[in-house]
Amino acid sequence: MPVTRINKFEAKDGMAASLHEFLKSIVPLIEQSEGCHSCQILQNQDSRNEFVALEVWDSVSAHQASVKNIPPEKIGAVMPLLARPPGGSYYAA
Repeated sequence: MPVTRINKFEAKDGMAASLHEFLKSIVPLIEQSEGCHSCQILQNQDSRNEFVALEVWDSVSAHQASVKNIPPEKIGAVMPLLARPPGGSYYAA
């Protein structure tokens, strides 16, 4: 049974557009990962600094293994854009 991962991100003031572009740029890397069904980036319409990534996976372990597909320099580049560390949880129907 597939699992959904909901990741939450909050941009620093003035960094929402940059964070949004970064998140969109890694969608192809995520979607190419084994076990990924889909990945979508959404921006909160009331609080424009808040984003979620909705990812559907074959399993929790498939999601966890996919992290290796994102180059460390990309992860390092996003950190200055964030107001706080990203968080997330797994959900099942």
